[in-house]
Amino acid sequence: MRIDKDGSEVLAVESMAYLYKALSFLQDLFESVGIPEDQRLERTEVVKVSIEEEGITMLQLEKDLGIQLEVRLKQKEDRKRELKRLQEQDQAFCELLHTTPYSMDRASVPSLEELDQFRCYLARLAETKACRQEEFISAKKQILLLVEELDYTPDTSVEKDVLCEDEDTSDLSLEKLAALHDLLHQLEVLRAENEIVCEDLHSQIQKLWDELQVPYEEREALATFMTGSIPKRRKALQSEADRLEELKIQNLKKVIEAVREELALYWEKCFYSQEQREIFAPYYDEDYSETLLQLHDAEVVQLKRYYEVHRELFEGIEKWEENWKLFLEFERRASDPSRFINRGGNLLKEEKQRARLQKTFLKLEEELKAQIELWEQEYSKAFVVNGQKFMEYVMEQWEMHRLEKEKAKQERHLKKSQQIEVEMFYGSTPKIPSKREGLGSKITDTRSAIFSPRPFGLSSSLSTYIFLCLCIQTYIHLPTYLLSLFPSLKTKDSKNWKSMISYIQGAFWSNQNIPLHH
Repeated sequence: MRIDKDGSEVLAVESMAYLYKALSFLQDLFESVGIPEDQRLERTEVVKVSIEEEGITMLQLEKDLGIQLEVRLKQKEDRKRELKRLQEQDQAFCELLHTTPYSMDRASVPSLEELDQFRCYLARLAETKACRQEEFISAKKQILLLVEELDYTPDTSVEKDVLCEDEDTSDLSLEKLAALHDLLHQLEVLRAENEIVCEDLHSQIQKLWDELQVPYEEREALATFMTGSIPKRRKALQSEADRLEELKIQNLKKVIEAVREELALYWEKCFYSQEQREIFAPYYDEDYSETLLQLHDAEVVQLKRYYEVHRELFEGIEKWEENWKLFLEFERRASDPSRFINRGGNLLKEEKQRARLQKTFLKLEEELKAQIELWEQEYSKAFVVNGQKFMEYVMEQWEMHRLEKEKAKQERHLKKSQQIEVEMFYGSTPKIPSKREGLGSKITDTRSAIFSPRPFGLSSSLSTYIFLCLCIQTYIHLPTYLLSLFPSLKTKDSKNWKSMISYIQGAFWSNQNIPLHH
């Protein structure tokens, strides 16, 4: 079939148009696939050379280009699909590992190289996920063991979330793993602290067992409580330690109280005053401990040494104290009227002992005075007895004794005066009854008529007392209220004692009616 010139030109124009269209589509395809500009030119040149070399017709070229187009479109679709799949994996990793999405333009078609880079990135994320998941599972197992071992109760929401999550957790972020490791570290520290406390308690218990000599059977009984969680073991050890400490304190209290008794004894021997005793403050401490016992032992040792060095002086003062008490006993007996009732010569023996005591007593005082003066010169300080210098202490004892005697004397005088007043108003009672009532009654009647003037209402005791005053010719022993009993005496010359007493005597003997003043 022969084609004319006009038809050929038309066919050539259509072929060129198709060629341009194919090349334009090819450029669009290159651009959509993401082929760089330099590669596009190379590929276009390859197509041109291929056409020239093959010498194919336009129709064949169109067919080939169509096939290539279908291939390229399929490649584009596959790459888009692969990109979407990879992006979905990347999103899952982002949510699980809290990472940022992979940087890639979602609108463009990725190259094979870009897809390979994306796959490598996701492979690294998968490895990271596996490592973190393994780390999470391992840490959680350790935490659960520690929680059970420590009887631990989670406090914060993070701790509760960590302990309640499954192994296939939806959060493997670095923050979550850090919180997990923090909790694990916290529990490990807590366990270590409890272990240290348990070891210390066990050492303390072992020491107390040895000190208190606890039997082996009692020690073995503690082993039954050494099972279970650490807090239970710690509680059992603490309970045993507290029991042993209480037992030790009870024993220490007994020992310290015994040492305190010994200390008080040496205080007495060394004549310590209350102020000197209060200087040793541990004596009044109720917190019984080894340190307190050591302080008491040291104080006793010091006092013992002090007493032994000055034993002779302290024994001399002690002897003086004994003699002083004996002297006070003799003084007490001397004021007892019943001592004159001689029974077997006791009074004579007592007087001999009294004289001998007085002689040795004064000699002992002089010896002690000389010894104390030498002691004070040697140690350049005052020697005190119950907080005083010895001679001041001696003088104080003598002064107290004198005041006691004066007080007793005043009490006797007061008692006697009160007795006289009672007898003046109510009459006296004979202390020794008459053995011969008949004769005594007659004498009493006779004397009553003579010595008891009825108008006066006075007792025979007062009459006798006034009569005795007349005998010794003095008015000083009469009660001061005698003038109040006899108002008429006020008219007499009070300076002339003899005339006053004569007046009273005459009044009694003549039964003169002298009014009484009540």
